[in-house]
Amino acid sequence: MKRILLTTVSLGVLGLLSPALAADLPYAKAPVVATPVYDWSGYYVGVFGGGGLGNHNYNNANGFAGFANFTANYASTGAIGGGEVGYNWQTGNYLFGVEADGFWSGIKGNDASQQLGVTDQSDLRWGGTLRARGGVTVDRLLLFFTGGWAFGDIRHTSTAAGFPVDQFNNHQSGLAAGGGIAYALTNNVIGKIEYRYYDLGRYNRAGNPLTPNGQLPYTVDNTYSVVTLGIDFKFGGPVVAKY
Repeated sequence: MKRILLTTVSLGVLGLLSPALAADLPYAKAPVVATPVYDWSGYYVGVFGGGGLGNHNYNNANGFAGFANFTANYASTGAIGGGEVGYNWQTGNYLFGVEADGFWSGIKGNDASQQLGVTDQSDLRWGGTLRARGGVTVDRLLLFFTGGWAFGDIRHTSTAAGFPVDQFNNHQSGLAAGGGIAYALTNNVIGKIEYRYYDLGRYNRAGNPLTPNGQLPYTVDNTYSVVTLGIDFKFGGPVVAKY
């Protein structure tokens, strides 16, 4: 009887101690689960499209319409679309990269509403940029900024009653800057929205003493603000495990 009682007590004590003992055994610990994290590194190509607004400052230092150093501002609007190629490097949650793009543009406008007797129109026809990129990633989300060199072809048309039409192209070079938000929809497909500002500088219509259509020489300064939606296809840079 004593042997049976001792055996019963021993089994009960072991039953109470077994969870604590099991917790101390290496094989009893729960395995560490790897969390998948998106890797933005790699080459990519893409397309984008949207719209833009231009601002143009016309200046005639010799005077116009009875005013010395005459100045007029006018706006331009229209669609823009193009393609891009780039490469990203990711280290931790930080991204660095380079990107080049080319675009077609229908952004144009004139100062006809100002009733100056002469209509000047600026038409941004095409262009491109070469830029650096930087940003912060949160898994599949990227917040980025960008800046670099920009160029564009601006066609200017000047029309005045009694004068021939004066039309000429300007290959302008300047600066581009902006930023946006991107999200990896799949491991290879990335959607984004982006804002860019272009400063394409000043072009000059010289005359000696008059321009080819008989007007006084003038200059035009040109800046643009553009908002686009885009889709990129990324090569390489798989999703990696983070412990």
